[in-house]
Amino acid sequence: SPVFTLVTLLGLATAAQERFSYDGYKVYSVTINSIQEAELLDVFSYDQRFDFWSKHRIVGKPIDVMISPSGQDEFESTLNYHNIKFEVMINNFEEKVQAQYNRLKSRARVDSGDVSFTEYMRHDEINAYLRRLEADYPNVVTTEVIGKSFEGRDRLIIKISSGGSDKPTIFADAGIHAREWIAPSTALYVINQLVEVPENSYLYENVDWVFIPVANPDGYEYTHDVERMWRKTRSTGTICFGADPNRNFGYHWGASGSSTWQCSDIYAGHRAFSEVETQALRDYLSAHSHHISLYVAIHSYGNWVLYPWSYADLLPDNADELQTVGMLYNDAVNEYNGNSYIVGNSAALLGTTAGCSDDYARGGLDIKLSYTLELPGGSTDGFDPPESDILWIVEEAWVGFKAWHGYVESSSANSSK
Repeated sequence: SPVFTLVTLLGLATAAQERFSYDGYKVYSVTINSIQEAELLDVFSYDQRFDFWSKHRIVGKPIDVMISPSGQDEFESTLNYHNIKFEVMINNFEEKVQAQYNRLKSRARVDSGDVSFTEYMRHDEINAYLRRLEADYPNVVTTEVIGKSFEGRDRLIIKISSGGSDKPTIFADAGIHAREWIAPSTALYVINQLVEVPENSYLYENVDWVFIPVANPDGYEYTHDVERMWRKTRSTGTICFGADPNRNFGYHWGASGSSTWQCSDIYAGHRAFSEVETQALRDYLSAHSHHISLYVAIHSYGNWVLYPWSYADLLPDNADELQTVGMLYNDAVNEYNGNSYIVGNSAALLGTTAGCSDDYARGGLDIKLSYTLELPGGSTDGFDPPESDILWIVEEAWVGFKAWHGYVESSSANSSK
């Protein structure tokens, strides 16, 4: 996103939340043929004119990047000079943004306590749904406010359990990157299927489930009202707002793949856990880590199932198990609808990024199974899938989560013998 001074951003906040325009911004799809070409593209990722929607090291798989008007000639010239193939996927991103905002304005508000998988819900609607589930299913559902966001919003956790103690737990957070709207929808669908579909009650008999559907509520709301592609939190800095919460976790914080510049989309914060949002996650995870068998950070996009380490080109000691369990998700989805996910080590596939939540869960808290799930994107429709695609994406994710549940449950049963 563009660079603003703090004064300018404060002006935006007070001027009736004037919406940022992406007029003239183009989205390019670049096909790399070598690791060297990927590394060449990576140089652009530290320039605020270039917003990489996807970034990886896979030869032949497109890399998508949105570029402001001032960077387009330089980008095209560089790629042409190195004979790197590219095409313009979206000629004017503002048209896509405007179309989505128009749909948001015209949609009927979700009734308090209801849920929708044909619309992207707002944070207050999501919280109302979680609280309604707790009221309607008191023997199964509990919610807990794990603190306020920087701007004072409740950050709700929901736990789904048949009761008892010392059961293995599947923990998932979503929406830590503000612009990734499909992630909260996915968490909500898994919650919905677990709680409101009676034949799924067996899934929480021996395994507890815990979710944070919107881990970065301030940023999430800001993307709805002001700047669609905002990624960070909304904490106040000295020159720019926010930090990238998925560079802010305290395991090899700041080692690679992040920035020390406040205005960068990958700004790691002025210290590890500088953001109240990551502090709350840290505190909950650390207090319950002895029960958490599987940690999942739900993101978008790219159809990836990624596991540590992210901070360096290294593998954890249980890499074989992580690969095997990651493949369970892919295989279940592939059998369900033919879609595929690439499963593998994060640093090897995407490049190094330090301060990520999955590294912290695995290395800082010794949660053996720790993943980042990257859902499908919107392609020519924009960053997130259009509302008409929400349902099939969350349905396939549900199939994958059920496969993961099967592994967690059977592993627990075997270990107790």
